[in-house]
Amino acid sequence: MDLGISGRIAVVTGGDSGMGFKTAEYLLHEDVKVVLTDIDEAKVQAAAKELAALGDVRAVAADLSSGEGIAVLKAFADKAFGGAPTILVNAAGITGSTGDFLDLTDEDWLQTIQTDLLAAVRTARAFIPGMREAGWGRVVLFSSEDAVQPYVEEMPYCVAKAGIANLAKNLSKAYGPDGVLVNAVAPAFIATPMTDAQMDKKAEEKGISFDEAVRQTLDDERPGIVAKRRGEPREVAAMVAFLCSEQASFITGAFIRVDGGSVMGVGS
Repeated sequence: MDLGISGRIAVVTGGDSGMGFKTAEYLLHEDVKVVLTDIDEAKVQAAAKELAALGDVRAVAADLSSGEGIAVLKAFADKAFGGAPTILVNAAGITGSTGDFLDLTDEDWLQTIQTDLLAAVRTARAFIPGMREAGWGRVVLFSSEDAVQPYVEEMPYCVAKAGIANLAKNLSKAYGPDGVLVNAVAPAFIATPMTDAQMDKKAEEKGISFDEAVRQTLDDERPGIVAKRRGEPREVAAMVAFLCSEQASFITGAFIRVDGGSVMGVGS
């Protein structure tokens, strides 16, 4: 399928690994020029080097939890390929602070919200003006199954990801008339460095193997995942690339679950 986005310029945050990296790979296959960013300079440059055989890709390290980091990314992205990006994929995120609600401090909440919610606010605010000027844009924000299916040990993350879903809907209403389409994807239990770290921690705490930690998580916390496995980054990236395309020209304000059936209800 021709996605009709050859020559477009995309910014992909959280791009040094996992779903962000795989999304960049898919976009490069579509002849999209990609600006890749993440917080670790060495890792994001290594990711760009790995992807370079597929097309035009540039990398810059930026801390998106601050306005200064957004300014670095914006200045770099606008110059990288000689034009303003018209595709934004915000895949950057952290698990953040976890534990009993009564034990979590304001600082615990703010750390998670700065990266998982406000970074998306900042990147959208930085790049949507260029899309409006071009009369065409695609924004895909990474939410999560946690936005609609609570996990009480991960409340700051759940709340931030619920905010992402609402942000995408609001942005779609605000800028759809200008040709800017905004959607959110909601993955569940994908095989990424983030869930690897969670499984490593669980395995260590319980004295079990990594694979057993995955199996226990599927049985105890993700019983709705009918395939009984973690998802693959490519399975999310394929949806993201589609939402960035001309083929998705009548989709905006959507909250699209790529969760293997993890969310048990039908209303979200």
